[in-house]
Amino acid sequence: MEPIVSVTGDTLSDLFGYGARREDYWRSIQRAADTALRHPKEDSAERLLQWLRTLIPVESYWGFPGTRVLQQLVEVLEEGDLEAFDVAARNISAALHTKSYRRHPAAADVFEPRHTVADDDDDEEEEVSSRPYFEVLIVGGLDPDDHNGLARALQGLRDSSDDFRYECVTVESFQDAVVALSLNQEFQAMVALDGFPYHSTSELPHLEQFLSGRGVPRTGDLGLPLLNVVQDFLPHLDRYLLADRGWELIAGTSEAAAARRIFFGIEELRELHLSILDGVRERFQTPFFDNLKSYAQRPMGTYHALPIARGKSIMNSNWIRDMGEFYGRNIFLAESSATTGGLDSLLEPTGNIKKAQELAARAFGADHAYYATNGTSTSNKIVVQALCRPGDIVLIDRDCHKSHHYACVLAGAQPYYVDAFRLTEYSMYGGVPIDRIKAALLELKSEGLLDRVRMLILTNATFDGHMAHTLRTMSECLAIKPDLVFLWDEAWSAAASFSPYLRRRTAMGGAAALRRMQSSETYRSRYDTFAEQGIALDGSDPRAFTAELLPNPDEFHVRVYQTTSVHKSMSALRQASMILVADQYFGDVKEPFKEAFYTHTSTSPNQQIIATLDVARRQMELEGFELVSRALQLAVELRQLINENPTISRYFRALGAKEMIPPQYRKSGQEPGREDQPAWALTLAAIESDEFFLDLTRVTVMCGRAGMNGAEFKALLASDYEIQINKTSRNSVLFQININNTRGDVAQVIKVLADISRKLDDHLRSCSEEERAEFAARVVELVDDVPELPNFSRFHDAFRDDPASPTRHGHMREAFYLAYDPDNCEHLRLDSPELDERLANGPEVVGANFVIPYPPGFPVIVPGQVVTSEIVDFMRRLDVSEIHGYDAQRGLKLFTTEALARVAADREHRPSAATAAPNEDQTDT
Repeated sequence: MEPIVSVTGDTLSDLFGYGARREDYWRSIQRAADTALRHPKEDSAERLLQWLRTLIPVESYWGFPGTRVLQQLVEVLEEGDLEAFDVAARNISAALHTKSYRRHPAAADVFEPRHTVADDDDDEEEEVSSRPYFEVLIVGGLDPDDHNGLARALQGLRDSSDDFRYECVTVESFQDAVVALSLNQEFQAMVALDGFPYHSTSELPHLEQFLSGRGVPRTGDLGLPLLNVVQDFLPHLDRYLLADRGWELIAGTSEAAAARRIFFGIEELRELHLSILDGVRERFQTPFFDNLKSYAQRPMGTYHALPIARGKSIMNSNWIRDMGEFYGRNIFLAESSATTGGLDSLLEPTGNIKKAQELAARAFGADHAYYATNGTSTSNKIVVQALCRPGDIVLIDRDCHKSHHYACVLAGAQPYYVDAFRLTEYSMYGGVPIDRIKAALLELKSEGLLDRVRMLILTNATFDGHMAHTLRTMSECLAIKPDLVFLWDEAWSAAASFSPYLRRRTAMGGAAALRRMQSSETYRSRYDTFAEQGIALDGSDPRAFTAELLPNPDEFHVRVYQTTSVHKSMSALRQASMILVADQYFGDVKEPFKEAFYTHTSTSPNQQIIATLDVARRQMELEGFELVSRALQLAVELRQLINENPTISRYFRALGAKEMIPPQYRKSGQEPGREDQPAWALTLAAIESDEFFLDLTRVTVMCGRAGMNGAEFKALLASDYEIQINKTSRNSVLFQININNTRGDVAQVIKVLADISRKLDDHLRSCSEEERAEFAARVVELVDDVPELPNFSRFHDAFRDDPASPTRHGHMREAFYLAYDPDNCEHLRLDSPELDERLANGPEVVGANFVIPYPPGFPVIVPGQVVTSEIVDFMRRLDVSEIHGYDAQRGLKLFTTEALARVAADREHRPSAATAAPNEDQTDT
């Protein structure tokens, strides 16, 4: 029999995937029971009993099968009844695999023989519940001698008319509560009763280390401290306190804000029961989707410009009826261009869209949320146009999505490009280090330009999974410029907000932490100690570039915006996006924000996209923890299976943090004393403190050793194996694991990689020496002989206010529109000798438009940028077929020297933007 892994196991699976591994454990138990039944041995029951007892401490954190059933299983084994145990183990295994216990109340009777508890084609007699199922965690007991008294009392109040069905799980300590909530993702509410102890009866040394940094008391009434810890890492969970003394003293404290409601003792158990149901009901509601379903069932006469509405032009057609048969009638019944009749206006919501957006804001931890149905490209343009004015300086990740660059053109903002760290070996860029951002801000301050700096734009996570430390990044920037606005493009990270581990790495997670800092006496004391060092923040003090800077809690502002592609990691249709706002001065910019929203938002938004935004929020609030944890677990398994398979690993390798993040940005794993810690503890430490953390769901697989570049391997997977991927590099492809993937999907990838590897083995064994040499040379070309990745060079002097200044910002908008006149432009092919001559001896080569290769998918040239030999060499060695802004026949689009001279001469006669007065409200808001 294989061993059971306890909650103190060492692997990442013990953190992310124990729920999924429960299925494996129970399946193994069931198979062992079946074997023991068919081939009994003298010690069969005893061995099963030993195995079961190792599982019971962990299984006690779940409502199914439950402690009562577990005790019954022990009893039947003690009696030697292998047949009864086999029936029960088979039913439990099947129910866990299909989650049928959530739909079938009869599944709790595991000793009842049946064809399968899991079968959806049930006998008519078997009750099938359409009510969603969840579990409630109870911490502490009403009576020391009656561990489950409150659970029984609550379950006695349940009724078949309730909207939901729940089971209770009781634990007896603070530590057990944290373990239960970390492992069991079916909890939707917790009830804490004062009087429980801190320590578990189990050995949990690593959990103790995890909690030690959170200032949790070890004695006294621990109910509110527990609720506050849980609020920090599981904010979606409803939290209730049953206080038996001093409730009137704690109800008005700041700590009590973590409780949804406080009850006194057991006098209001029915109110507690109803509150539990009401809390889940509040998250379950989908205001727009509910109204859209109701609208679709009404006999509506449509006399507006949307013939497809109600579907009659489709269903009654002689020629396109197949479209209706493919999509079904409801999608047409739910279409309308009206904003009345139970619907609402996206541009000026007052009803159910407004309510749905408020629910989204709460779910993501934002002050406000705005739906966008044109994708996050539009969301980015809305935020930049709303917050920036012509002449503002915007610090921007050079490798961010092209929409940000175009947004700067539209707003007239001057981009100051900050370079990300390079991963040349894998032909990709990472995130932007904090020290480079600080250097840019300090440089601008030393040049007297800090007042013109408006915004910092960063990508989090990057396409390849680099997640920034949002709190530290913003904190250090605010130490230099207290009113800086932050725009975090989290197109790839919407689901991260619903993982207790990744949420703190999001923009809204960072904003919440900044606000806690403002009111924290502990932080104020820490700041006072920092201030005593006297670090000058004017660019003259070298300590400012290396020390962790802290902002003054009395001066810094919290102005954070997050754009997120809900459709990329949640259950929403394409182009479903949100803008999330945590800006203490949003009231001052709300009107410009609305104008920008009107500018870029269609007056005919898709109703189905809006509905899926609403539903996706509901799903993630109620089961996001479970879904994201499962995705993380699958990604961990995929990496492990690729790298540990001797056949696959000859040609392919899944990259991890050690390859994807330079050591200076992931110091947690290098600290003394951490060598013997389990993988999950190291992962939590990395999430907590490392400057960059690799989102595990982004699995970059090196394919260069298979003799294929990323584009070739992507095409092979699609054409021969029906596997779709998106992002590639010169020698890698990216497998993005999301909440839609299953273990079967991982198995498919492993089988395909194994099949390809065996074919390569066969080919290299049977081919000629010349062919083997060609293959080896191709591998060297892809893996070793990789081109250098170019950083941003600079804007040409003609597009800079002060060419003598060391700063990097420039008038990109002016360059963009200068190229609209063809007389200002010329073209040079990449293979032109004249291009090499000019790069070597001048005059300078200056780009006239955006040039964006896919991959990597961001501009290597922007309008007004000086083109360098490094950029040209990179483009010459690109092996991609898609380069936006580049005409292979005509070559690079460049400005003529005459056009540049005219612009430079004209600028000499204009007042410098650096000497102009700053915008009135920029100095205070």
